[in-house]
Amino acid sequence: MAAPKGNKFALGNTGGRPPFYKTAEEMEKRISEYFDWIVEQEENGEVLTITGLALFLGFESRQSMYDYKKNNKFTYPIKRALTIIESDYEKGLRSKASTGSIFALKNMDWKDKTEQEITVPTGDVIIKSIGKEID
Repeated sequence: MAAPKGNKFALGNTGGRPPFYKTAEEMEKRISEYFDWIVEQEENGEVLTITGLALFLGFESRQSMYDYKKNNKFTYPIKRALTIIESDYEKGLRSKASTGSIFALKNMDWKDKTEQEITVPTGDVIIKSIGKEID
């Protein structure tokens, strides 16, 4: 039996704060504004960050943005934006001071793992991981 019409506990009426964005297009526009703003602010030291994106989009935390990403309507624009930021960190690996980029990428599920190939007297090749794989 369905809940009576107007019942605040009816399915789909979760209460709480209304959504920031009604459409993916609206969110994509705001994400583009963030990237444009970063370009304008580069001389002031602003760089792409996940937290910066979350705040610019109006969320109070990264987790809120990740929760929003679970809604199929907003999965693509958020994933794409996060991939652009990830790409920026990846470019940072080419600099001598890449420690921050390495740290950020490991938090984006990149792995730091070395493999060593060992040949035994029988001629068999053994692949052995050296170091700890980070999950």
